[in-house]
Amino acid sequence: MSQSVAKSCERCQTLPEKLELEGAGRVFLWLPLGHSFGKLVKVLGDSGREYQVTPQAQCVAVRLDGSHLGNFVADVMGALTGEESRATRALFVQGHGEPGLGDYPRVGSLTQLLTMARAGWLVDMLAEKRVTSHYQPIVRAKDTREVYAYEALLRGQERDGSLVPPGKMLSLARDADLLFQLDLAARLSAVREAARLGLQVPVFINFTPTAIYDPAFCLRSTVAAIAEVGMPPQNVVFEIIESDHTPDANHLKTLIAYYRQAGFRVALDDLGAGYSSLNLIHQLRPDIMKLDMELIRGIHQDAYKASITEKLLELAQKLGILTVAEGIETPEELRWVREHGVDFVQGYLIAKPASPPVTKTPSFTD
Repeated sequence: MSQSVAKSCERCQTLPEKLELEGAGRVFLWLPLGHSFGKLVKVLGDSGREYQVTPQAQCVAVRLDGSHLGNFVADVMGALTGEESRATRALFVQGHGEPGLGDYPRVGSLTQLLTMARAGWLVDMLAEKRVTSHYQPIVRAKDTREVYAYEALLRGQERDGSLVPPGKMLSLARDADLLFQLDLAARLSAVREAARLGLQVPVFINFTPTAIYDPAFCLRSTVAAIAEVGMPPQNVVFEIIESDHTPDANHLKTLIAYYRQAGFRVALDDLGAGYSSLNLIHQLRPDIMKLDMELIRGIHQDAYKASITEKLLELAQKLGILTVAEGIETPEELRWVREHGVDFVQGYLIAKPASPPVTKTPSFTD
């Protein structure tokens, strides 16, 4: 195998250096318009900060310590309109020097700089591998005592051991351009924690299509981890989040083909949460469809939800696709999906995500 083929994805595995935002340095701001430039210069003059201007480039360089960067950028954004902030380019450079050619790829919007200034805790978490997984059982609808699989769910860990919810991490990762790194860390954690816990049933692993450029490179570490722990490929189900998918159908098909070639199965998650569910079913032809929890919530009392879900289940049954109803919280919801032919169920009525996961799930009878 050539070195280029064996090489893993640097985009997924390289973290931004926190040093870029630490220590003494200068913030360079390139303003979009002359009156924006004048407005900022006036604000800086009133603040007493040390700064330099390059009028012909509509550039302002402000001296400050990186630890104060977030507050400074927030102040600047407060002085400009929303459109001015979005159009202003910004860069933090350590020391006293001018930006070099190697610095310009880091030039971004004011919003991006603010996000990166506040993303240090997430960079630390990724660098220190404080990303873990909790597992929620997926059980057979007809007999909820039988665990069919577990879904791996992302969790972060503070240094004191307390948990960080996934929403906080994912939101910041998207804004700070760290989604590639977080998505990879979540996949690796799902595999390695499942092996450590000795899970012998299928494991559902979420992945974000937009965080993968080329599966042959971006997914190489994940596939290697699965092989390393000896997890059978048929016990790995990768979930595509329907409501967060890439608009490029060909890219999705390439990802699915890569997974299937490696022997893994594919699930379409959050079915019913987006507008393109039917198109995705025929384009991706998933092995498993997961019905979105909002579609299931109170389904026994909502004729619209019931009609939509009945058609999706009928379609899945005709196509031989297994189905999972997510977010089951009441016996009535369980009874409805059971009566309408759902294969598996998942939700707080059965068990919450945990590590180690629940192994004995309750029985529900009609």
